[in-house]
Amino acid sequence: MRGLILVMICWSVASAFAKDAPKFPVSAISEEMKKDVNVVYREDQAVFSIITRSKALYHVHQVKTILNANAKGNASEAVFYDKLKKITSLKATVYNAEGFEIAKLKNSDIQDRSVFDGITLFSDSRVKSFDLSQGTYPYTIEIEYDLEFKFLFFIPDFYVTVGEKGSVEHSLYRLEYSAANLAPRYKTYNLPKQPATEKRPDGSGSISFEFTNVKPLKLESYSDDRYQHQYIEAAPTNFEYESYVGTMDTWDNFGLWINSLNKGRDVLPEATKQKVRSLAAQGKTDEEKIKIIYEYLQGKTRYVNIRLGIGGYQPFEASVVDQTGYGDCKALSNYMVAMLKEVGIKAHYALIFSGDEHLEIDPKFPQTQFNHATVCVPLKKDTVWMECTSQTDPFGYQGTFTGDRQALIITDNGAKVVNTLRYPAEKNLQTRTADVFLQLTGDATAKVKTTYSGLKYEDDGLNFILNNQFDEQKKWLQRVIDIPSFDITSFKMQNHKDKIPSAEVAVDLSLKRFATVSGKRVFITPNLMNRSAFVPEKTESRKTKVVLHNAFVDLDTIRYHLPEGIYPEFLPKPVTLKSRFGEYQADFKLDQNDLIYVRRLKVQRGEYPAESYAEFMDFFKSLNRADNTKLVFLSKT
Repeated sequence: MRGLILVMICWSVASAFAKDAPKFPVSAISEEMKKDVNVVYREDQAVFSIITRSKALYHVHQVKTILNANAKGNASEAVFYDKLKKITSLKATVYNAEGFEIAKLKNSDIQDRSVFDGITLFSDSRVKSFDLSQGTYPYTIEIEYDLEFKFLFFIPDFYVTVGEKGSVEHSLYRLEYSAANLAPRYKTYNLPKQPATEKRPDGSGSISFEFTNVKPLKLESYSDDRYQHQYIEAAPTNFEYESYVGTMDTWDNFGLWINSLNKGRDVLPEATKQKVRSLAAQGKTDEEKIKIIYEYLQGKTRYVNIRLGIGGYQPFEASVVDQTGYGDCKALSNYMVAMLKEVGIKAHYALIFSGDEHLEIDPKFPQTQFNHATVCVPLKKDTVWMECTSQTDPFGYQGTFTGDRQALIITDNGAKVVNTLRYPAEKNLQTRTADVFLQLTGDATAKVKTTYSGLKYEDDGLNFILNNQFDEQKKWLQRVIDIPSFDITSFKMQNHKDKIPSAEVAVDLSLKRFATVSGKRVFITPNLMNRSAFVPEKTESRKTKVVLHNAFVDLDTIRYHLPEGIYPEFLPKPVTLKSRFGEYQADFKLDQNDLIYVRRLKVQRGEYPAESYAEFMDFFKSLNRADNTKLVFLSKT
């Protein structure tokens, strides 16, 4: 009996000791891993387990030591779910600097809300989120959750690097599969080693990526993620999504699966068939017919978002869009394709990744990398692209939202990777003329006319402002005019909705204290409102390519009407700059009592070798210096 009591006492002491034993003390982190960082990931693990072609499990386990307030956001988490993606567990614990537990996630800490963005009509997307941030630093938070996927359509990516101010002691990304025909495919970026793979006799297996002591990432400006981050993309081969079975081993097979989603959804009501045939009859060429029907679409429909199960990938029927007058990008694009089909014009439903990122489509690695649908019509002499979610876009214009990137057009036999429209620098033109009437007091008035064409049509959201009311347009001008002190006395905007659109903005300005008067001298900066303030960040040793996405030309002609009795003390010499990144010229000349300043800047798009970064810096430094040249006038009185 005494022995049993002794055993129980020892077990109780051991249990108490184990319960109170510290976990993840900050003192265990090496100085090297804490250097110049705000957060240290002690553990960063993600395991994706493929059970069947319609079921997968996803386990995430992270332990993050938050060293200071700059990393406060790491103490919060948001886990998204819907009817096909279920949260089966969600846990979190907070430890103090010594590693002792000080807080644990409670149900009352969790916010559970619908994901709503103001334009979503139908959605089953929800998010559970919490914030366990503490007021005393450092501390450590351990987060662990599990998701059950009731489909197998995409696999979460994994980033080994966690940013410029974060290090990682240990990370693991593992892909598990239950049968050989369910083995996922993967693609790596900038990884120092290959994964460990295991293939078992029953056909199951795993692919494991493991890393230790990952240093903070030093991001370089004017580069792309694919050149800097260390990350892994993964994709299924055989999959099922709400009873739609597909194969993703080739883009053709992926396209056939998209066709299966869209099948039978292009049927129009009889009255609409007659309507579009009547509209098309007004056009002489296919392009004219397409434009007429596109503008009919713009006037009849509006965009709403649909995120409801497979509805996030499958369009509404064309008849539903026709009846309701709304749809998401998929539904509106499908509706446009259906209307063109009715008049004998073959159009293609196309998938694309829209927005600021220009993602490449790897022909050898099909995956679900798209967030938008649009329409492509190949013609004999040209290809027409149409943004069907916009009620205001000019016909055939493909701007920064979907232009200059790759898209996947869906064909009868599968799919094809194509390039969308890329406008050369000369088409993206900003032309400005101005007459500035300078007074001896330093005040001035100005009449300025600027034409924006091509991608310049979108500068500072101009393409949207053109459709707004007078007051909003004036606010826009007050925001974008880059002059220290001015009042708008009048303005006018004109919108030219051509395939390469343009807008004219004419504005009259009153410029208080435009010039600095000091004794007999009057000082001005002749570059009225297009001065470059951009200087590339200095880098000691550039490692990645220099990437420029935007090509354009700016042309400014500013005529200064000088008052009687003043003249330039001297005229600056013309400036000419040439580099692989672009060209710049600035010139000054006198025309009787007027001074004319002419500036031309051309910037080229492209990818340039890392060693060219010094030249890149020098070009823009010199440009900046030239743009801020000052002129001095002398008064005869």
